[in-house]
Amino acid sequence: MNISQRPLDALIIGAGFSGIGAAIQLKAAGIDFLILEKTEAVGGVWRDNSYPDCACDIPSALYSYSFAPNPNWSHLFAKQPEIKRYCEDTARAFGIVDRIRFGQELLTARWDAAENCWVVTTAETQYRANFLIMACGPMHVPVTPRIPGLEGFSGVQFHSSRWDHSVDLNGKRVAVIGTGASAIQFVPPIQPTVQKLTLFQRTAPWILPKTDLLIPRSWQNVFQNYPLAQRLLRKMLYLQFEALNASLRYPALVTRLQAMGIRNIHRAIQDPGLRARLTPNFALGCKRILQSNTWYRALAKPNVEVVGGVRKIQGNQLISDDGRCCEVDVLIFATGFEVAVPPIAHRIIGQSGTSLHARWDGSPQAYLGTMIEDCPNLFLTLGPNLYSFASAFTMIEAQVKFIVSAISTARRKHLKTIAVNPVINQTYNEAVQQSLQRSVWNSGCSSYFLDHHGRNSTNWPWTTFHLRARLARFRSKEFLTR
Repeated sequence: MNISQRPLDALIIGAGFSGIGAAIQLKAAGIDFLILEKTEAVGGVWRDNSYPDCACDIPSALYSYSFAPNPNWSHLFAKQPEIKRYCEDTARAFGIVDRIRFGQELLTARWDAAENCWVVTTAETQYRANFLIMACGPMHVPVTPRIPGLEGFSGVQFHSSRWDHSVDLNGKRVAVIGTGASAIQFVPPIQPTVQKLTLFQRTAPWILPKTDLLIPRSWQNVFQNYPLAQRLLRKMLYLQFEALNASLRYPALVTRLQAMGIRNIHRAIQDPGLRARLTPNFALGCKRILQSNTWYRALAKPNVEVVGGVRKIQGNQLISDDGRCCEVDVLIFATGFEVAVPPIAHRIIGQSGTSLHARWDGSPQAYLGTMIEDCPNLFLTLGPNLYSFASAFTMIEAQVKFIVSAISTARRKHLKTIAVNPVINQTYNEAVQQSLQRSVWNSGCSSYFLDHHGRNSTNWPWTTFHLRARLARFRSKEFLTR
């Protein structure tokens, strides 16, 4: 095994948007770093997810770095190939690619108290770094439900995030399990090609109309020649999504949004029974809000049947909770990702010798979603309690600003370690949970926002204005330093 001779200033794990964004700002600050990426390409979730019609549900002008606008988006809501290409182009434009070590999957990251650094081991190399930035992303490892009889399923099966493009769905009998963000996108384009599509749904989601438009070349030229125009569009979209977040605190406004969702159903679904089945039984916002103009039209087609959740599988037959039985050639899981218990936590060993997985015990928490007790000099991106109905780039850029400020402060003041203050951390997390108790996210539905203990370890309860202010700079007095 190769062993690095001297510690790097920083080591970044993951070459998705969080990792690339952190690398760009570290480079600008003159901080020495490497990125370890387990695959052979950048892009993270936008590299892995390539299912039909995969696209962003945040407008492209907002779902991008503020310091690297792309004037050439072809859609208001960009498709996966374009987003992946944007990540690749940005990494090249800022000279980051040569700082990435591809095919280097983190096996363990262990704090070395004697040397005050992190020791990161891959299959080939051992790296040492004064600071460790975990940019692995919260939607990384797909979840496949435990269904009696699944191991004996005689057809083809795959998860939407690992789409098998070698499988021809034309004329096949297809079952889709789940009605989350990916199913909303890929079901409409595959529906016309399959013989029969059976959708297994536990709970119907709220789906609002999607204002998706082609961006004409004339607009792209304006954005290219007048960058201020795109910055103004970005600001307008940012304020719009902040308003959406704020509206979820007011029942009257939530009711108006729900009425929009009901109209979206009634426009496409004429059958009263199907309407009832597709009408959510929880407050809008309690689960992730989805957007589509084609979902309900696809479900109204004669070759589609919507049934309850899967009870069991017998050979190539799937049996639903409501007693429906269908024969299936292809089974597609649209069942999301492991958010509350990220597998990477098994591989992070803090200063006490305890894994992060054991410390969290199924209920992740961090200070400002960015630093964790027992893990000095370690930073998370898109960590616990940072999700909101806003662009992930807002969170990423705020966190990266804080991280660069922390590392720069440590170098300037010759600090060996930066650690979370347990008292301040407890006070902060209690305030987060107290505020979430009054939010729509904690209003009673079952969602991935709530962890295995029923605690909301996902959502940010306040505005992103507040988040950006809290992460604007590293404040030494809030931490234990030496």
